[in-house]
Amino acid sequence: MNKIVLNFGLLIFFLSVLIFSEKGFQWDVVLLRSFVIFMVVSVMGSFFAMAFVKAINKTSLEKGNELNEKLSGSNKK
Repeated sequence: MNKIVLNFGLLIFFLSVLIFSEKGFQWDVVLLRSFVIFMVVSVMGSFFAMAFVKAINKTSLEKGNELNEKLSGSNKK
């Protein structure tokens, strides 16, 4: 998942380099702005990925516990 986030961040970085250079900014400004955008997108993507994985793990753990209870034959009276 981290590799996907990094690749997406790099894609955004290079697209922002193209967009800012087409607008006529100086190269140092272009690289600085693109790097800031890369960092923001990568951090936000990492948080999103962690939340997504945590939600999947929680759901699968609940289903696993439920299935385990059914298979063990525990009858609650």
